[in-house]
Amino acid sequence: MPRRAVRSARLTFRARVGIVLAVALAAAGAALWVPPFAQDPAYHAFADRRAVLGIPNLADVVSNAAFLVVGALGLAFVSGRRGRALLAELPQRLPYLAFFAGLLLTAAGSAWYHLGPSNGTLVWDRLALTAPLMALTAAFVTDRIHGRIGAFVVLPLLLVLGSVGVLHWHFSETAGQGDLRGYILVQALPLLAIPLICLLFPGRHTRGGYVLAMFLWYTAARLCEVFDREIFGALGGLVSGHTLKHLLAAGATVMVLAMLRAATRAPAAQAAPQTR
Repeated sequence: MPRRAVRSARLTFRARVGIVLAVALAAAGAALWVPPFAQDPAYHAFADRRAVLGIPNLADVVSNAAFLVVGALGLAFVSGRRGRALLAELPQRLPYLAFFAGLLLTAAGSAWYHLGPSNGTLVWDRLALTAPLMALTAAFVTDRIHGRIGAFVVLPLLLVLGSVGVLHWHFSETAGQGDLRGYILVQALPLLAIPLICLLFPGRHTRGGYVLAMFLWYTAARLCEVFDREIFGALGGLVSGHTLKHLLAAGATVMVLAMLRAATRAPAAQAAPQTR
C-alpha cells in the first residue's frame, strides 16, 4: 500500500470527510470575515488592445480557442470507447462531461468578454468559468470519496453555489456596492479541496502527479495575468501576459485529459477501487 494511503488509513472515512468539510467551511468563513471589496475598474484595461479585421482585442479573443479545442477533445474522449471503459458508470462520467462542456462555455464567455471588456460582459465570462472549476472538484469527490453523492449531490450543489457567487458579485456591482468575496471563494475552493482530497483518499483514475502539473500550469497562468503589461513590454508587444494566461490555463485543462488517458493505459491491478 502506498505510504500516503497508509497514513490516511489511520483516520476513519468519516474523519477524513470531516476534514474536507471543515476546510471548506473555514474557507467560507474566512471569505465572510474579509470586508466586501469591489472589482477594480482597471482590471479591464488589458495591455494588448490591437484590433485586426475589425475585431477588438483580437489576441485575447482568439486565444480562447484553446479552451474550445480541449473541451471538444475531452467530450469526445469521455463519450468514446476508451472513456466509457474507464468511466463505466454515469456517476463517474457526469462530472467530466460537465467539466469539458464547461470549457466550451468558458471559451465562449471569455471571448465575449474580451470583445468589449466591462463588468457587464465579465459576468458571462465568470459564470462560464465556474462550471469547469466546480465540475473538476466534484470529479475528485466522485472518484475518491463517493460516486453517486459526488455526481448527483456535490456536482449540482457546487454548480449552483458557483453561479450564486458570481451573480452576487454582479448584482452587488450593479447596486454600487461591489462584493467579490463569493467569486474569490469559488476560485479558491478547488485549490484547497482537490489537493486535500488527493492526500486523504485513494483514487482510481485521478492521480496526484497530474494534479501537481495542473496546478503548476494554473499558477503560471495567474502570474501571466498579474504581469500582463510587463510581459507585453518585455516581448516587444508580440504577445501579452493575459493572452498567455489563456493558453497556460488551457494547458492546465489538458492535464485533466492527459490524466484520464493515462488511466486507460494503467493495468487494472494498479487502479485503486473507489472507497464508496
